[in-house]
This record gives sequence, C-alpha cells and structure tokens, in this order.
Amino acid sequence: MSGHAEVVVVGAGFAGVLAAIELREAGHEVVVVERADRVGGTWRENVYPGVACDVPSHLYSLERHPNPAWSAEFAPGAEIAAYLDAVVDREGLRDAIRFGTEMTDAAWDPVSQRWRLAFSGGGPDTADALVLGCGRLSQPRIPDVPGLSSFPGPVGHTARWDETEPVAGSRIAVVGTGSSAAQLVPELVRSGAEVVLFQRSPAWVLPRGDRPYDARDAERFAVPGAVARERARLAAGDDERFAARSGRGTASARARRAALAHLAAGVPDRALRRALTPAYAFGCKRVVLSDTFYPTVAGDAVTLEASALASVAGRRLVGASGGVHDRIDRIVLATGFETTRQAYADIVRGEGGLTLAEHWKDGMSAVASTLVAGFPNLFVMNGPHSALPHASSLLVLEQQAAFIRRMIGGGVVVRVDADAEARASADVAARAAGTAWLAGCGSWYLDDRSGGVGVLWPGTVADMAAAMADAERSAVSRTERSVLTGGSR
Repeated sequence: MSGHAEVVVVGAGFAGVLAAIELREAGHEVVVVERADRVGGTWRENVYPGVACDVPSHLYSLERHPNPAWSAEFAPGAEIAAYLDAVVDREGLRDAIRFGTEMTDAAWDPVSQRWRLAFSGGGPDTADALVLGCGRLSQPRIPDVPGLSSFPGPVGHTARWDETEPVAGSRIAVVGTGSSAAQLVPELVRSGAEVVLFQRSPAWVLPRGDRPYDARDAERFAVPGAVARERARLAAGDDERFAARSGRGTASARARRAALAHLAAGVPDRALRRALTPAYAFGCKRVVLSDTFYPTVAGDAVTLEASALASVAGRRLVGASGGVHDRIDRIVLATGFETTRQAYADIVRGEGGLTLAEHWKDGMSAVASTLVAGFPNLFVMNGPHSALPHASSLLVLEQQAAFIRRMIGGGVVVRVDADAEARASADVAARAAGTAWLAGCGSWYLDDRSGGVGVLWPGTVADMAAAMADAERSAVSRTERSVLTGGSR
C-alpha cells in the first residue's frame, strides 16, 4: 500500500482501536498500522500464567461496548484480548488495519503540511494527522546483570513468555515483585515449580477480592443498563482511591492499615513478614492487588531473596545481599517496561527535524497528555502523564480518543506552542508535589531525566477531563492548511 491517508493510527491495542472508532465515526479516512499479526497490544504480548487485569472487568472495558459475559470480577488476559478482537469486528474495523506493518520513520513536512511516513511491509506515504497508540507497556526493561547473558538455561521477560519451556519440576528464578510477579509466582507453584524470588524492594499489596461470575451474575448483567450501573458503581470511589494512592489524608492511612493486615494474615512468620514490609510510603510504587501472593511466598515452594539479582555464574544466582541460589533451571524477568523511553520517540521528527526523543531529553511532556509542541497534527495516546495509579487506564484512553476526534478535521493543522506545554508541565508538577509518588522510592511512574512523574497523571479522571477542556479553550491552535487538503496522492 502507498499513497495518502487522512489519519494514520499506529498500534492496534486499546488506544489505537479507540482512536480509530472515534475518527471513523466522525467520517475520517483512517488507516491503522500494527506490527503484529493481530490486535491486542499488552494483552496480546503478555501471556504468562496468571496474567489478568488489576482493574475490575466492567471498568476495564469500553463504555460503548459493555460486556455482560465477563467470566470473573477481574478478567484474565486472554479474555481481554478476545474482547478487544470482538470489538474490532463489531465496529467493522478489521479492513482498516494493516497487520505486519511497523512504522520506521515519520517526519513532518512543513511544505505539504503533512506527515511523511515509512513502514516495513508498506503503508501510506503521507497522512494529514498521525496518532500514536503504541502503548507504554510495549518495550520490556531488561536489567544489566553481570553474567545474565551467559546463563545456560532459558532467560525471558514476562512479556515474552515461552510456553514451550517446562514449569513442573523446574527451579525457576523470578526477578521482581511487582504486579506481574504477584500474578505469575502463585501459578508457577500451582503448576509444580520451585521458585526463588528476587525482591529488590517489597510491594504494598492489597486484597484483590477476585471471584468467578456465576449464572446469577450473568442474568443480572444481561438486564439492559445493568453494566452501565456497575461501571458507575465501580467508578464512584475514584476520589478516595486517588487520595489513598497519592498518600493524602485518612484514605491513605486506611489503605496502608489494610495492606499491613493483609500481609499479617497471609504471612505468619515474623522474619518473612518484615522482609515483605515496604519501607516507603504507601502508593509510592504501583500498589499490587493479590489474594494469593502472600500465602504462596510463605509456603515451602518459594525462597525469598530479599535483594536484587546481582550476578549470574552458570546456574548459580547471587543476590545483592550475598545470598547464593544454585541449580536454577530458568530465569524469568518480571522487571517491567521502559515506560518513559518509548521506542517510537526516536523515529518521529517534528518541525525543524527534532525527534520526540530529543524534545523529551529533559523528561516527557505534553498538553492535555496528548499534544506536543513542535509536532503539528501529532496525537500521542498512552504517553506523557496518562497513566492512572488508581483507576482503569481505559478511562483516560476514552477521553483522549474523544479529544482527538474534536481536534482533527476540517483541513486544519493542530498545534500547541512551547509556552502551553511548559504551563501543562508546571500544572502536572504542582499536582504531584507532596504526593507519595515523589517520596523517593523510585518507580516506573517517574522520569529519571526530570525527577518528576513522567507517565503518571497525578489527578483524578475528572481532573483529566478538565485539563483537556482547558486545553481546547486556551492552548490549542487550529489553523487552516495553506495547501489544498486533497493534494498529491
């Protein structure tokens, strides 16, 4: 395929699909490019045992596509991937997606006032607007550990799970104790593995309260309007959850007490309990939800190494504490993602040829978490200041998709200037000041270039909506293109 497209959307996860739905509904010609062979994003890539959402199913689904048939309160990953695939078919989007197509270059052309594009596998040469829906959880973070590359057994990240490797009877080292590890470790033990768990720092863990939905639930959710009411109920605690995660007020103190009680109930041994108790503020890192992690770690099949993996020598792994662990068959890295250094930033060039990576050399920034100064008609989803520490990320993506729909079209070029971006960054910094996220624990929320929150939105969902409305009123410039919209195709 070559030629011109009105809008190119990069990525066919939830972000890209949402953007395509909104823009096609508004009458725009949309081409979605996806490097993989099917939709799904995070839920296509992460297939490790136990992978599931840590947001209730009815809130981790699209408002315009309610699903009364979720199997559980917290849907497993494969079910979420299947749901998104079904949404694509219901919306008739599949013919707009170019699978096996990776964007390799994108440059703003000031003469034609279009994006000039290049793709592996072919794609549009130009586009009036470019939407990046690539996701913040697409590039695994691989720690630099001496000897890791020479380990004689399998080494892999949770996001690149190898289902062909045996689990039963294996001695598996899991590196990390965040959400992925908390889901994976109980499943490995249930499948007959022995686990050595490397913990650089413990996580705050709250009960998940998961349960399968039964026939009565199915009948209840099948009633017209029932799913919408359930979504509203789940969303109603947004302000309190935000306060708890940000470290503010009594909500944070209550959540901390609940986490400590959950730890005490799941881990009877005092020494192990001390090792699993965080020394940093509640909410500083992403809070883990699990009903099974603590009892599993307290069991005989798990050895906790309460320090980071320091070195690897053959099948011997050594922790930073000096602890030695022999006879390891497999290493699984549950070490997260490069959230603030997204791969597309190196290949997207705006006005003057500056790349997004160069623009963000001092930290990620954007207006309304979507628009970047110096990059006309570029719309970034799941980028700067768009992750929620307390609620469903889809709530932000739905707002971003609707915002982009309002911005695009009519033969205009959408811009924000550097002053508007600086004001937006100052607003984010002010919102984050004094919160638990800046309490010094170090987390994927933070951007080490700026020292501030990079991907995190330090506010409620309503605050995000207000920021977008304010940007539309005062920060966004929409000017008519100086060339014919049709142009050369």
